[in-house]
Amino acid sequence: MQDESARRVISVIVVNEASVLSRITDLFSGRGYNITSLTVAPIPESKYSRLTIVTSGSIRVIEQITKQLHKLIPVLKVYEHADLVEKEMALIKFPISENITDIATLCAAYNGKIVNVGDNVFIAMVADEPKRVENLLKIISRYNPKEIVRSGAVALER
Repeated sequence: MQDESARRVISVIVVNEASVLSRITDLFSGRGYNITSLTVAPIPESKYSRLTIVTSGSIRVIEQITKQLHKLIPVLKVYEHADLVEKEMALIKFPISENITDIATLCAAYNGKIVNVGDNVFIAMVADEPKRVENLLKIISRYNPKEIVRSGAVALER
């Protein structure tokens, strides 16, 4: 059935001004919609920002969300992506006692590498499709990561 709830990626171009993010998140929370991931960054050499929002819902719910986003004053454009390039980044901190060679090899398979080595810890970075990042995090759990930080998804239409 086409109306089933599914993961959706929405890009929103807004005027870069105070309270815009708050108004957009209020729209979601006020209607009971969940935001799985939210990434915001200014668009270079402009007065605008791009928000990449990952949420889930039926086609009808996503249409409602996009219509409501269009009504917000600082919103210029809203895109619900279908054909896109989507990436996410993760930083993973390991104790220096873990096998750095094995971890570096695993990370390389997921567009990653070791980005910092200290006296007591080292940090790996990966940047790949969100499902692949999730898969790597499951695999490396056996190496006792001390800390994991993930970015939100970023996406561009092809």
